[in-house]
Amino acid sequence: MKFPSILPVLALLPWCAFADEGRPYVDDKKAPDSRQDLEAIQTALEKALPKARAATVCIEIKEGSGSGVIVSPEGLVLTAAHVATGVNKNVTVVLEDGTRLKAKTLGLVADKDAAMLQIVEKGTYPFVDIDKASTTRLGDWVFALGHSGGFDKERGSVVRLGRLVRIADSTIQSDCMLIGGDSGGPLFDLAGRMIGIHSRVGQQLQVNMHVPMSVYTENWDRMLKAEFIGEGPFAQLPEKGNGFLGLATEPRPEGGLRVTKVGSKSPAEEAGIKDGDIILKMNGTDLKTREQLQDLLKEMSAGDELTLETERNGEHKTHTLELGER
Repeated sequence: MKFPSILPVLALLPWCAFADEGRPYVDDKKAPDSRQDLEAIQTALEKALPKARAATVCIEIKEGSGSGVIVSPEGLVLTAAHVATGVNKNVTVVLEDGTRLKAKTLGLVADKDAAMLQIVEKGTYPFVDIDKASTTRLGDWVFALGHSGGFDKERGSVVRLGRLVRIADSTIQSDCMLIGGDSGGPLFDLAGRMIGIHSRVGQQLQVNMHVPMSVYTENWDRMLKAEFIGEGPFAQLPEKGNGFLGLATEPRPEGGLRVTKVGSKSPAEEAGIKDGDIILKMNGTDLKTREQLQDLLKEMSAGDELTLETERNGEHKTHTLELGER
């Protein structure tokens, strides 16, 4: 949203926009009633937007994409649980400039739609500050960022301006207009401090729920440890043993398992495994019996990633695949 150009005099009066220890005076008005009010909002937004936008990322997963935001120079990212979908999953993070980075999901809070992930490629990344003190109030001006509909380098992340219309213990509601792809993206106050993560996009575009930062700070250490916290509805606890690999094997006297059949359109076939291949290792463990392979699979769940080391005509290969669901 664009407002009328800023009057030169306002640039010389920064106290006009933030009168009370960084709190915009316009937050305490029912509605802007002058050009000065509009320009105060514009000035604050233009100041906060570059840093916020640089840290807002697109998160690509197998099912589609969502958004997230970097909160540390080491690449810690906050997003929604329904975007991460689980713990210890490999995802791709796309920066504002189109740089694609490998990342792994950490912990999540399944009943409150909060999640963390970590960029695994070493680097120093743009990040935003979190409003850990929860200083926002009902009616405050806020702005939302997200990669609406997926990543678009030419367009970049999309900014929407609005106000807080409801505050509860585990949710806050704004009238920022969000759509699919925005989920997991950040909500900021006019000082550029992150106050929430987009959770549920309403049937009406201006009705949207966000996870407040208090949910993240309360579960911070457990999420860093990649714990699955709570029960649904935003993520489902993995069920051990329901993973589907899609191949049959037989043991060899010299070690390893010979593949005797590969299921059509199975994870094994999609990973490039063929009849006659020799499976030497699974996740680094030497395989000697079919029971050993089955025992390892019983400890895994649908969606888990595994690595198979194989041999074909004397050539060794490594296959990385994601288990299907039985």
